[in-house]
Amino acid sequence: MKLSRINHLHFRFILLALLNVVLLTSGFQNLYAQNTKKNRVRIKTNYVKIMDGESYFDIRATSKVEKENVDVSHVDILVYNEIEDEKIKLGTITTDVKGQSRYTLKSINDIKPDSTNTYNLLFSFKGNDQFKKASKSFSFKDVDIVDAKVITIHGINYITATLSDPNTKNPIADESLGVLVQRLFKSLRIGEEFNNTDENGTIVVPFEEELPGVDGNLTFEIVLNDHDDYGTVKALINAPLGIPVVHESTFDDRTLWSPRNKTPLFILVFANLLILGIWIPVIYLITNLFKINNAKT
Repeated sequence: MKLSRINHLHFRFILLALLNVVLLTSGFQNLYAQNTKKNRVRIKTNYVKIMDGESYFDIRATSKVEKENVDVSHVDILVYNEIEDEKIKLGTITTDVKGQSRYTLKSINDIKPDSTNTYNLLFSFKGNDQFKKASKSFSFKDVDIVDAKVITIHGINYITATLSDPNTKNPIADESLGVLVQRLFKSLRIGEEFNNTDENGTIVVPFEEELPGVDGNLTFEIVLNDHDDYGTVKALINAPLGIPVVHESTFDDRTLWSPRNKTPLFILVFANLLILGIWIPVIYLITNLFKINNAKT
């Protein structure tokens, strides 16, 4: 009986000791978590709309850690459409190793504007063990670049386009549009840097350069660049205004840099002759050795 009571006391003592260890460990973890300084995340957003194409938001998350700007990689950012007092979740994106990500809209109709035809989006990061939670609100209005085309007046080619409000169909005057032509590494600006739309929302920019293009085709960009209200909007035109470039591919030819199934014939002949030149004397010597051996026997 006495031994049973002692064992019972030992069991209670061990249980209390284990409970104290758990509580102390939890307390130290909470204290460490509270003392760990979390860094603030900055979210940068750019909106790009391509006429007759996709619209997307380029997101970049950065943070200042020990006085240095670093990319915040592999974190989830929630995307919301804010309408008055309502917040609708659109999706979740994850930043890459450079802290960048892209959220693509299949159609502008996927999001809804407020009463002023302004689209309001919220990009939210919930935070983690290293970074504080952060959010970025982004607002823009929809705009279209229409009637983008090439016209010819008195033998001179012109690039023309009109900036208009898709809701009211009214032209938008006194806004700057850039005209560029796509090249291999970077688009080349055509005409002046700033081409302001007239009262009809239209620009007319001459194109007199002689630029080479595959089969004579050039791709022009009419761009409303990084506007405070509209973001970036692009319209693309393909036109045969370039100097035709002769396609000189040697893919189907037998060249030194071709794959082995297209090795030049002279190399094949020379290599095989060289191999035969080595093996014929060897075979001749071996044959003579057999003849000498048979003659002795």
